[in-house]
Amino acid sequence: MTQSAHPSVAVLGAGSWGTALAALIARHGHATTLWGRDPAVAAAIEARAENPRYLPGLALPASLRATTSLPEALAGADLVLVVVPSHAFAETLRLLAPLRPSHAGVAWATKGFEPGSGRFLHEVAGDILGNTGRGDDVPLAVVTGPSFAKEVAQGLPTALTVHSEDAAFCRQVAAVLHGPAFRAYTGDDMLGAELGGAMKNVLAVATGVADGMGLGLNARAGLITRGLNEMLRLNIAIGGRPETLMGLAGLGDLVLTCTGDLSRNRRLGLALGRGSSIEDAVREIGQVVESIQTADEVMRQAERHGVELPIASNVRDVLHGGITPAEGLRRLMAREQKAEYPQALFAP
Repeated sequence: MTQSAHPSVAVLGAGSWGTALAALIARHGHATTLWGRDPAVAAAIEARAENPRYLPGLALPASLRATTSLPEALAGADLVLVVVPSHAFAETLRLLAPLRPSHAGVAWATKGFEPGSGRFLHEVAGDILGNTGRGDDVPLAVVTGPSFAKEVAQGLPTALTVHSEDAAFCRQVAAVLHGPAFRAYTGDDMLGAELGGAMKNVLAVATGVADGMGLGLNARAGLITRGLNEMLRLNIAIGGRPETLMGLAGLGDLVLTCTGDLSRNRRLGLALGRGSSIEDAVREIGQVVESIQTADEVMRQAERHGVELPIASNVRDVLHGGITPAEGLRRLMAREQKAEYPQALFAP
């Protein structure tokens, strides 16, 4: 991959997060093109530097370009950043694969698993983009961490982390994102980083339910702490590194998503805890709520590796309508008393 001193960037996905990241990168002086499927959104960004559907009222940089033409977005790009919901991830990669400039690496800020298979997104990307391990593979990276799109678009301070097995590409992606109000750290544990980014959405539903039921701050703190324990145990079982989840990709994202009302997953839990149906809650939120699908895939991973996840399991059952939030609470509180760490969490 040829490194450019000031790479041009194609951001694929014009939702709130894709638009916020595209705006951030454009403000850092990079030629940035945002691709989306909605002609009205692209036209509004081009005409008046605003995404009225996903980030209404927030001014975007005048230099940011927007298009519904994927070939136009990818032409001349040095770096491709995919920011679409997890259910659209594979389709988007299949569309970009034949159009990607040969020197351009691919990063993504998508969180979740491939629907149905439960595969991690770096596995999906490697498969679709033809990575074989021969040394000529497409550089891949995941961008994750505690970040609400609205705050990034507003220029408020944020810290994220970029993980990749290609150290040079990892640094390139981080450098594009890093700026006066945005810190981008680097790492090489894509497995752990992706697990944290996906699983925190499931746990945010649990804390939202508890808050919606008025169970108090003690309950919220307990759910966050025990939820982190579930993340760590599953991460170790699948081969991730524990320190990854003690950082921005795990603990940081978990705390933000479980406590911040900008989180769609927390808002889903709040609505369920107050007695709303899943259908009504999702309709009111008006955007993709990743946890509904991710809960199934998290439990698929847990069952595959023989890891017990009481909180995630109850969230899955609530989201499928098998139990009420109150029944889920009773299940958790009825579990037997035991040591907090019955065995060394980080033992080899």
